[in-house]
Amino acid sequence: MAETRPDRVYIARQPLQPSVSSIIMKLPCLALITAALLAACAQLPDLSTGPAARNGPTDEAAINALYATIDASVRSYQDGLEAAAKGRWDSAHKLIEEAVESLAVAGSQCAETPGCEPQRFMSAYSNLLTQRSSVLTGAMEEFVEVEKSYDEESIVLAEIPSATRSVNLLNGQDLREIIELNGPVNAAMHDWLTWMRPNLIDAWENYQYLRHLMWPEYEQAGLPEALLFGIMAKESGGRVHSVSRAGAAGPLQFMPHTGRRFGLDRDDGFDQRFDPALASRASVAYLNERFQALNDNLELALAAYNGGENRIQRLVRQSSGASFWDAEIRAQLPRETQDYVPYVLAAAWLFLHPQEYGVEFPEIRAEATTVALAEPATLGELAICLGQHDSRNGWFRTLRNLNPRQEPFDRLDAGTRLVMPAQLESIYQARCVEGGQLSVAAVLHESRDDRRPPSRIYTVRSGDTLSTIVSRNGCPSVQTVASENNIRPPSFMIRPGQQLKLTGCRS
Repeated sequence: MAETRPDRVYIARQPLQPSVSSIIMKLPCLALITAALLAACAQLPDLSTGPAARNGPTDEAAINALYATIDASVRSYQDGLEAAAKGRWDSAHKLIEEAVESLAVAGSQCAETPGCEPQRFMSAYSNLLTQRSSVLTGAMEEFVEVEKSYDEESIVLAEIPSATRSVNLLNGQDLREIIELNGPVNAAMHDWLTWMRPNLIDAWENYQYLRHLMWPEYEQAGLPEALLFGIMAKESGGRVHSVSRAGAAGPLQFMPHTGRRFGLDRDDGFDQRFDPALASRASVAYLNERFQALNDNLELALAAYNGGENRIQRLVRQSSGASFWDAEIRAQLPRETQDYVPYVLAAAWLFLHPQEYGVEFPEIRAEATTVALAEPATLGELAICLGQHDSRNGWFRTLRNLNPRQEPFDRLDAGTRLVMPAQLESIYQARCVEGGQLSVAAVLHESRDDRRPPSRIYTVRSGDTLSTIVSRNGCPSVQTVASENNIRPPSFMIRPGQQLKLTGCRS
């Protein structure tokens, strides 16, 4: 503590325990790491066609181990945030620090390893920086759906057929004539029909409401609708705002750099990867590019979609044209990609043959219309007042999917035009206009504020420091109180008589 003026302005000391904010403040170094990685990448040759690709066999096991670091590091970072939120400071600090260091080391090794794709690490760094920014500003969106991961032992890997096959997808061939019902595809079908059946049905329902936005792009390109459904079912389940742990986003899960390459950028702050029509168009462009590069081979194009085009191109070149199912290629891929291709093909097959496997896809009245709001409302309030009319899950997901640019809990002005299923227009007029259920929904919406920690005003006394105020009142952290009261670090200067807003403090 240092006295600097007669009216006794104090410099607060740092708290004894770090907070979530103080821990993740370490992450600005990620930007420097990313810059270093970019510089390293700029000096590397094109690994798909350049000299490095011809300097002997690539160590696929080493590359896969580096890629596995991404998911492990992201998980460690998220576990660290959860630990910090629960007050386990030592554990949080260790997890987050290890995650940053692990990504940095693996990213540097990737930049020096022929065949490794540094873009994946840069996307992971970008994802962590986004999470850091969200936490620091208190803007973490609870309805950004993180892609689920399943711990069940994969049975898709149980059988690897040895037969080679080149698949010509274009020129009007029926997908029924293309998909080979081999062991891995049958095993994936088993999963879709057992523990993943709810995911399959949800994906079908979500897709029906998005079909008028997504299918025209595939239809115009001559690509099968079942393929679009299979990719979407495996990637996001039709949740337009889905975001994976690695940073892939949207209904078709584009990574940031790949999305930008195919025209999915930011439009007035909106991430176009969340736009179903634009994502479908980008998917068509990507697949057509891969078909051209891979002799119209469907399985290899799907493998590239999930596992990276440079890697697949290299494996094909090294294996003298073997098919995806050959061990020369499939066994060299990460487990996720080994599973991904048969899961997509199995979902596409079930899309074409539901009755043969006892699948009852529900009939959906998916015609859409545009409604101008008669009164201000949030998407959440509309979902409440619309109820469950003809929908077992309610309408929140559908409203979000059809209006991807709207935040779910921001109140929209009267006159705002929203897309919704046509069958809801009369329901909206009956239940969501001039009081009715909308007033109930508004009360429930406002009650969300009750979950926020209570606040009170504290008047700074002579001898106080921000650190002692936080400690005496059981507040979350110095950084939290400082941020709420516009007190600048690192000095955290306060003065007697100053009024501070204390939020979430125990006493």
